[in-house]
Amino acid sequence: MTMGSLTEGLYTLNFHYCRPRTEPVEGADAIIVERNPGGYLSASEIPLPRLYICMAAVFFVAAVIWVYTLMKHRYSVFKIHWLMAALAFTKSISLVFHSINFHFINTEGHPIEGWAVMYYITHLLKGALLFITLALIGTGWAFVKYILSDKEKKIFMIVIPLQVLANVAYIIIESTEEGTSEYRLWKEILFLVDLICCGAILFPVVWSIRHLQEASTTDGKAAMNLEKLKLFRHYYVMIVCYIYFTRIIAIFLKVIVPFQWQWGYEFLVEVSTLVFFVLTGFKFRPASNNPYLQLPQDEEDMEMDEV
Repeated sequence: MTMGSLTEGLYTLNFHYCRPRTEPVEGADAIIVERNPGGYLSASEIPLPRLYICMAAVFFVAAVIWVYTLMKHRYSVFKIHWLMAALAFTKSISLVFHSINFHFINTEGHPIEGWAVMYYITHLLKGALLFITLALIGTGWAFVKYILSDKEKKIFMIVIPLQVLANVAYIIIESTEEGTSEYRLWKEILFLVDLICCGAILFPVVWSIRHLQEASTTDGKAAMNLEKLKLFRHYYVMIVCYIYFTRIIAIFLKVIVPFQWQWGYEFLVEVSTLVFFVLTGFKFRPASNNPYLQLPQDEEDMEMDEV
């Protein structure tokens, strides 16, 4: 079948088996080749290789700028800052492998196993690093305190295994045909686990806000704690907006736009991730360059800062 410009659209081929599942299908063989003029990718996926490689370059530049900032203010840099740098570089590498994977699917009609495995590995690392970093920032680790409480450790014991499960589900979905029974099951698992992880990382931020609220009324550094409280409130709103946009708004837009513009969903997700990374880096930049995290309140603090 050849589709012209008047009949272009998003086509799917479905096989309906009306007999009971206990009766297997016998003697059914089908060879299907679906191809567009530019390659094997669908119209909504053709721009993705270029999109991913461009976004990889942008994330790499942002990561280099972040490392330069850390080197410039090295005496006020915490370990969490380097973890944020590792996350940005891992995100960039993951997008490179994602672009290469789509390129071979477009030219060969199927992914090259080696490149696909490299993409899945970097995607898994990126997902784990993302939620660990967000949770650590949310707990105020290094910014407010240097020791995690028992309930904060439990959050990590929940989030890390769930992230591994979410990435396994994602890999299975990517390598499974949409019509198989396993596809629907793992897609539901991925959606549920992802929402649980997104909800779990909000708890440390809420606990940090409560801690700072209590501290601002009990110790002598109220102004410092109020500024940190303001910072963590902003961070809470940022996380909620990021989750809401990438998990709800972007998916809604994917459903309502024409088929040839569905790649815009990936574009919006990547751009919103970049904006979230940049805002998080700006809010939690090294203390010597951050008015939120360095506000001496009395002469003793001034003298210590000078030393």
